[in-house]
Amino acid sequence: MTDATPSTPSFFKRIPIAFGAFFSILSDPGYAARVLGLRHAPAPMPTPAAAPTPVPAPRKEATPDAALQLLALLQRDARLIDFVQEDLSGYSDAEIGGPARLVHEGCAKVLREHFTLAPVRPEAEGSRLTLNQGFDARAIRLTGNVVGQAPFQGALSHRGWRATEVKLPKLAEGHDASVLAQAEVEL
Repeated sequence: MTDATPSTPSFFKRIPIAFGAFFSILSDPGYAARVLGLRHAPAPMPTPAAAPTPVPAPRKEATPDAALQLLALLQRDARLIDFVQEDLSGYSDAEIGGPARLVHEGCAKVLREHFTLAPVRPEAEGSRLTLNQGFDARAIRLTGNVVGQAPFQGALSHRGWRATEVKLPKLAEGHDASVLAQAEVEL
């Protein structure tokens, strides 16, 4: 974990931002286009040489049902929506810790049950490695002082993640995927 400065949110503050952005990108094509524009916008501080960029593949339209289904599973098992929708500004970090642990455990359960994940790179974080010409720029992002052409030598700061299998339940005919959690009425 890294310390936060006034301009960079802490790790725990980035979690709801990441989930919100993830689901917004999946469900809102306009939002996804704006994020894509940000990713391709010139960097505030230009580097001497741009990192190799993958050739864009033809785009296919994503249906929101799978994203909504995943969000419903995260709500059911981790109460993720309830946690993210809660205004945490009035709570101390210590008070947020307990609920965050429950959300973390529930999210981990959903990932274990519905996804098989593997690291993109097998080496341990911190390992020194060389990326030769033709490395997969879709799976590896260069950071830091990127100058010139491959081969590049650097330290692995994050192994990355790849989904090797997705096992979402089949939706019943007529299921309204937009209902992420039913309203509850106690009688």
